[in-house]
Amino acid sequence: MVQPTDTQSLILWVGTALMALGTVAFIAMGWGEKNERKQEFYIITIFITAIASVSYFSMATGYGLIEVPVGGETLDIYWARYADWLFTTPLLLLDIALLAGADRNTIATLVGLDVAMILTGLAGALARSSALNRMLWWGISTAFMIAVLFFLVRTLSGQAARQSSAVAATFSRLRTMILVLWSLYPVVWVLGTESTIGALSLTQETIAFAILDVTAKVGFGFVLLRSRDALEDVSTSAQAAD
Repeated sequence: MVQPTDTQSLILWVGTALMALGTVAFIAMGWGEKNERKQEFYIITIFITAIASVSYFSMATGYGLIEVPVGGETLDIYWARYADWLFTTPLLLLDIALLAGADRNTIATLVGLDVAMILTGLAGALARSSALNRMLWWGISTAFMIAVLFFLVRTLSGQAARQSSAVAATFSRLRTMILVLWSLYPVVWVLGTESTIGALSLTQETIAFAILDVTAKVGFGFVLLRSRDALEDVSTSAQAAD
């Protein structure tokens, strides 16, 4: 079984610890919360970092790493990263969609596009025929990502604007985080080893993805769960609708 280098392992252990600490912090923040609507946000956000911490643990211990032969060379691929994203990114979108007061069709569309983005990205990471084939899958995955971000800006933003000022402000901050951070993921991928370009080494790629992951999950969670006025307004609106 292929193992990460000592430097990569250290980075992944730090990622594991930060995700785990985020999970503990979110549990503490939501401890004793009785409102069911608010509980939804805590539960979803806790699972985001909990799943990510398990993923980073698997990568740090070598279980989330495989070798993929491509065009005469062998690439080390952290497949567990995609398993993480397949579950955590839909949950993250569910968080912000619920905040915006999105309907079921909007949520289903967002999640469907997101799952397609991750699965096609995984296909690109595992493709063995050629570097060109891997890049084609990357292009398809990036197109799905653009669709997700477009839907987030056009549809969810309009729905969030109809909510309270606190909800709208929190949504705007979280939307900006997603737009900026998610846009960087395909850039790191194409510059890193998975595209075979290799402008970034595997260690540099691991660092970049770890920074993005921690910020996009733990940072996102803190911004959301500390926005108590917004959560209170969402809860009040839900109760009024019921």
